[in-house]
Amino acid sequence: MLRRRYVPSLWDEMDRLQREMNRLFDSYDRSPSSFAGFPAMNVWMNDEGAVVTAELPGVDVKDLEISVVGETLTLSGERKLEDLPKDSTYHRQERGYGKFTRTIDLPFVADSGKVQATLEKGILRILLPRSEKDKPRKVLVKAV
Repeated sequence: MLRRRYVPSLWDEMDRLQREMNRLFDSYDRSPSSFAGFPAMNVWMNDEGAVVTAELPGVDVKDLEISVVGETLTLSGERKLEDLPKDSTYHRQERGYGKFTRTIDLPFVADSGKVQATLEKGILRILLPRSEKDKPRKVLVKAV
């Protein structure tokens, strides 16, 4: 008697691929720290200092910590998982939650005693004045 060898069909391979993809997405870490570059930030500067803005929707001001040491700004905090109503489950969950830290090297030494930060409508705004010692100075040239 001749035996036939089982050869997987295209549909069997598609089912296997679907199971693997489901397993991958089920184990996906949804914390903000798992996303490169969270929170999204903009930085602009002039001779007086810099302004940093960061998108932090859903983050409470008490869950934020900002530190400035020399030329380094560190922003850390936590976005908490929102409570679902009783007997509810997620249909789709794309917004991350958890602890995050973001560090930016500034091109100058900031005056850490004069740093100001405000959080309005989910946008954090940090004013970083330049240290007096680090500000550019004009040098007068004398004609002889």
